[in-house]
Amino acid sequence: MPSRHSSWGEAGRRLLALALACALALWPLPSPAHPHGWVDVSVRVQLDDRGRVEALQQRWRLDPLYSQLLLEELRAAQGEAPMEARLDRLGVEIRQQLSPQHYFTHVTRNGEAVALGEVNDFTTLARDGRVVLMFRLPLAEPLPLGQAAMHYRIYDPTYYIEVLHEADGETPRADALRVTGADCATRIIAADPDPVQVAEAARLDRGERAPEGLGRFFAETGEVRCDLP
Repeated sequence: MPSRHSSWGEAGRRLLALALACALALWPLPSPAHPHGWVDVSVRVQLDDRGRVEALQQRWRLDPLYSQLLLEELRAAQGEAPMEARLDRLGVEIRQQLSPQHYFTHVTRNGEAVALGEVNDFTTLARDGRVVLMFRLPLAEPLPLGQAAMHYRIYDPTYYIEVLHEADGETPRADALRVTGADCATRIIAADPDPVQVAEAARLDRGERAPEGLGRFFAETGEVRCDLP
């Protein structure tokens, strides 16, 4: 499986308005292997007063080089707007690209897809040299867990961007997946792609379109089990 620390070549043409969804496909790359960037994500599962899942609060930290490129673009942009306002505009652009894809998030219970709502709270920050996205993704309807676990995966279908939970080395951090509102068991299950899928991803270069859904084979799975009555 390609590493989260894949390097990029020097950026040539950048299309800031397309942000996460499209810009990476336009940059010169040092090798024909996916992925070309990564996001470190942490998730806080929010329950309502009846113990039902109502939202996934997410924090995405874009990788350092991609963050540097975006921040350089913002600093070089014309006008007198402060950096906070420029980051807000960047957040609007990223949100417009991610919203139709449900923010790369896929939730299931008992193997059935769970419908998601629309993000109303989206914040873009710069912290320690990295661009940070924070947003609350609600479920369309509160989800009772009972004896059934909820699972989610967050992935770019094209696998240009690798999405991984915050980790110390190869081990996900304890706070990468948390639950608020109840005492629930959680775990993060590593991806286990077939060697054929790994080879398929490695063969793709920036001029090729990945098969639809390739990213799902490389996605970690978050599991939440509350065992509530």
